Amino acid sequence: MTDTEIPVLDASSPDLVEATLAAYQNVGFAYVENFNIKPDLIERVFKMSMAFHAEPLAVKNEIALDALHRGFIAIDTSVDRNSTLAQVTRPNQSESFMMMREAGPGDPDVQAGAYLAGPNQWPDLPGFRETLLEYDRAMEQVARQFMSVFATCLNTDVASFSSYFVRPTTWLRLLRYPPAPSDAPDDSYGSAPHADFGFITLLAQDETGGLQVQHPDKGWIDVPPRVGALVLNSGNMLHRWSNGRLRSTPHRVVNQSGRERYSCAYFFDPNVLKTIAPLQGCIEPGQPPRFEPVRFDEYLRGELEAAYDQHSAPTDPLAS
Repeated sequence: MTDTEIPVLDASSPDLVEATLAAYQNVGFAYVENFNIKPDLIERVFKMSMAFHAEPLAVKNEIALDALHRGFIAIDTSVDRNSTLAQVTRPNQSESFMMMREAGPGDPDVQAGAYLAGPNQWPDLPGFRETLLEYDRAMEQVARQFMSVFATCLNTDVASFSSYFVRPTTWLRLLRYPPAPSDAPDDSYGSAPHADFGFITLLAQDETGGLQVQHPDKGWIDVPPRVGALVLNSGNMLHRWSNGRLRSTPHRVVNQSGRERYSCAYFFDPNVLKTIAPLQGCIEPGQPPRFEPVRFDEYLRGELEAAYDQHSAPTDPLAS
């Protein structure tokens, strides 16, 4: 444990499964070290993020968030209305660029009309698309390593668990948080208290700080930047698969540093057409499943329609 009470996982350790199980049963957040991504690639992604966010607003709005949830998300345009952790009425004080798994016309999910399947939108910045796609591929490899680790934690065969992640739902979000003004109200957040709705999130953050996690015993605690480490947190689908054994831990961002904060969040989730229910290896005799089965696309639709106007407007061809 660190002095922040956030566990540290060594991705190269032979004890990774045991350490992971302990971390996500107790806290739901951990630092990950010794993962197989070159620091230079992470640095290049942050440079691309800063270059994009430095563009004029009118230029960024040329690729405004679309019905496939790709593109530029402007500040003051998303509200965590589904949060059960706070009465959220103010929009998040952040802006971001969002890419998801690139899916062309021949992709099986596109041909099936699956929710959110399709191509990305790209800004006209040299090297931007190439760098993000390279980073996306590298992060997927780290995520798949932990997919196998979590399968073991869930008493589940790795091969059968990996079938949920054929054509996974992936998201790469480049975030910029402006500094909060000194007179900001208490219910104004860079990112309001929430739990992630998918499987796992791998976060690279700059040196600014501001990320906080709701520790089960200590309340809201800081998750300060740690050199050479990613932050890995579990989401609601992992919580469901585990029948509540593994935590989906609330977190928030409060940027009181007086300067901009940048972070790059990679989300690795099951295919949208998969149904998520407690796994048999997590159901004890005499203990019924705590969660009803839910198809991931239906769950996603409810979350996105609650938070983003782009998913609830009458012109949205994917809105129900």
